[in-house]
Order: sequence, then C-alpha cells, then structure tokens
Amino acid sequence: MSDETGTPAGPRPEPIRFFGTTWVDHDGGYAGRRAGVAAGSLAAAVASCLILRFAYEGLAIAAVGGFVTLLVVVMFAICSAIAFRRTWEGFTERPDPDTQASLRGLLAIGFVGALLAYFFRSLTEAPGEKLHRREYETARAEHARRTARRTGNPSRKRRR
Repeated sequence: MSDETGTPAGPRPEPIRFFGTTWVDHDGGYAGRRAGVAAGSLAAAVASCLILRFAYEGLAIAAVGGFVTLLVVVMFAICSAIAFRRTWEGFTERPDPDTQASLRGLLAIGFVGALLAYFFRSLTEAPGEKLHRREYETARAEHARRTARRTGNPSRKRRR
C-alpha cells in the first residue's frame, strides 16, 4: 500500500467498456454485466439487420436493378465478415492504430459483424478480458521484480 493515498502501489488494471475493473476479480456484478452486454449486443445486431432489411426493400421499391441490389448485399456481407474478424482479433491483441484508422469506414459499414463478435465473446468473458489480464499480470510481475528488495549488504559479498 502506498503510505499517503491508501491505494495499492504498482500497476492498476485498465478498465474495459461496460465492465470497468470488475473483470479483475469477477466481482461487482460481473456476471450480470456480461449477460447484459451479451443481450444488448445481440438485440442491437437484430435491430441492425431489420434496418438493413428496410434498406433492401427500399432498393427493391426504387427498382434500381438486380446488379445494384446484389452489389449492396455483397458489400454488407463482406464488410460484416471483415468487421467480425477484426473485432474478434482485437480482443486478443492490440490492433495497429494506423490500420484501424484506415479501416474505420469499412468497419462502420460492417457494424453487424462487430456486434456479433461482441456478442459471442461476451458469452465466455468480458470482451478483451484475456488481453487486459495478460497485460496486467505482466505489468504486476515486472513491478514485483523491480521493487523486490535485496537482502544483505552487497559490499560484503564474497569474491571468488
């Protein structure tokens, strides 16, 4: 413990969206939050699919042609698949900020895939928990190694 503040010395866990730092000890309503995140992301994905269906019907009403309709459907399918994969990989390793920025538009179009990735990951853990836990445990081990006290006087060490 730090003497002046009463808080633990060393690295602090990074909060995760919707979970804060409850992922560390799985306390503070962690299970309820996971259930809420799973239900919310699934509900958002279903609502998004309904909105996309209305857009598809709008294309049919406008009679833009089969080719344009096919292009729109394929675009949303491909973008959703890419967004799912990128979001899923983002839960286990930190994404490159430059690549993430360049794919921002594509990920926005494939929002259904990102929502589904969030849903499936929240069934097993808080999305990103494994990555945050690995980084936190590494930081704690490094902090413990750096702050470990030596025993004895090094000047009295026997020379061979």
